[in-house]
Amino acid sequence: MCASPFSFLSGGPPPPRVVVLPDAVFFSRSFEVPADASRAEVVSQVGLALEALSPFPLAQLYHGFYRPAGAGRALAFASYRRRFTTDQMEPWASAELVLPAFAAMLGCTFPAGVTVILSAPEGLTAVRWGEGPVPLQVLHQPLAPDADDAARAKARDALGAGAGSVVEIASAPAAQPRRSDSEFAFRAGEHVSRIPAEVAADLDVRDKVDLLALGRARRRDLLLWRLTVGAAAACLLFALGELALLGGGFWQAARKAKVAAQSPTVTHIMAEKDLAERINDLSTKRLLPLEMISLVSPGAAMPKAAPAIQFLRATTSALNTIQIEAQTNNAGEIAGYKSALEQAPACERVEIRDQRTHDNLVTFTLVVTFRAGALAPASS
Repeated sequence: MCASPFSFLSGGPPPPRVVVLPDAVFFSRSFEVPADASRAEVVSQVGLALEALSPFPLAQLYHGFYRPAGAGRALAFASYRRRFTTDQMEPWASAELVLPAFAAMLGCTFPAGVTVILSAPEGLTAVRWGEGPVPLQVLHQPLAPDADDAARAKARDALGAGAGSVVEIASAPAAQPRRSDSEFAFRAGEHVSRIPAEVAADLDVRDKVDLLALGRARRRDLLLWRLTVGAAAACLLFALGELALLGGGFWQAARKAKVAAQSPTVTHIMAEKDLAERINDLSTKRLLPLEMISLVSPGAAMPKAAPAIQFLRATTSALNTIQIEAQTNNAGEIAGYKSALEQAPACERVEIRDQRTHDNLVTFTLVVTFRAGALAPASS
């Protein structure tokens, strides 16, 4: 049966790229350090310990060390650079971590007095633990490629001699998918070693200058990757926004078409409504033109001035509005007349329109809108 193309999603992230080197090419030394020593001080002591232990200068060694924060002991290990060929070192450039096999299991927690024996084709490695997280000693017993079970058992007994208890791990450590970028995980048999990323960086045996360059390149690649992902996410967001706008345009066009289709019906309904209201007004309310004229007559608005304004014709366009054509031989009285009407409690709005002068006679149109309820029929 063919695997699903999305099966990798359910399998979780792949393990990090780690190169595990054979223990046979490394020598090691465990020594005490102050628990409060800084990393720079530990690095300096590691260099001194390896130079005292090796006939080669430190620059000719691939080396690393293990010392968790606050530990009172450090384990240094190194190998002569010429032991590795160009072909062997080719995968190092793309690896996240390069370390010996025994170093991959240093993240396990074993009680004091336990000796862990790691089995490999080229030999056996014994890691002896004391108090604390850092081993007291790492020993390697080489074996011939064709060594039989008896030879391997003899070497195992020799490495475990004097140990309180021995734990044998037959399989080589393999990198596991990690829970976060802050750690590396290795499994060998039933044992899982978890090493913090900052501690694992000190286990890496590659040239320290090369490591700095690789670290800068990795951070640059990570930044570029995040920028690429961010740009892709922004483009996807913009595309979704464009699709939303396009869909909104279709919806708006459909809504407008629906409104346009219903517009004649709405217009007909509004016309009928206006007609019904007009009929209701005519049937329930009275038009009071005489009362309107009485309220706006010059004698009522300006009794003391006795204005010479004469009304010629009056029409009504609504129940509360009257339009009067008037004339006067004194144009100055028109402004005062308008002002007096505006101050009257019954008048809501007063307008003077079409004012014209001919033969010393001024004609104009007066439009007055009364307040609702201001008009009352005259008592009979």
